Amino acid sequence: MRYTTKYETPLGEVLLAADEKGLTGLWFDGARHYAAGLDPQHEEKETPVFETVRAWLDLYFSGKNPDTLPPLHMIGSPFRCRIWEIMLQIPYGNTMTYGELAGRIAREKGIRHMSAQAVGGAVAHNPISIIIPCHRMVGTDGSLTGYAGGIPRKVELLQLEGVGMEKLFVPRKGTAL
Repeated sequence: MRYTTKYETPLGEVLLAADEKGLTGLWFDGARHYAAGLDPQHEEKETPVFETVRAWLDLYFSGKNPDTLPPLHMIGSPFRCRIWEIMLQIPYGNTMTYGELAGRIAREKGIRHMSAQAVGGAVAHNPISIIIPCHRMVGTDGSLTGYAGGIPRKVELLQLEGVGMEKLFVPRKGTAL
């Protein structure tokens, strides 16, 4: 059974979802892929996982780096889960390019090339926003692309973490917005 609750962040309301293993979803209201994969038979109910997640988010939005993760239960294909595991390793206040992530996956698989677009698809479908920090993913050229919660929120999250924004930019147009 999955449970849900809502939490108000400085950047808008989020929907939290969890099961008995851990947090399964954190989506900004109105985000692309909002509540994707959430069982229609979920129940709105408070759980200990939500208490832990709220404490983590309170600390994060106060401008501090939470030193431990709440319990997470990543649900997805092995490829997507591996992408999300790698994103968890991006240090607070840093970014990684889609190309760097694709290169890492290629090396792990022992292949010469991995499509940055395939990686981008997995990043875009990250169901646990903020905690699995897909907002730290940027284009090779420094473009702030592909955040399901919206580019303005991505900018706010990066600034909250103290990321140097001098070499980063919002693309003028394209599918990344």
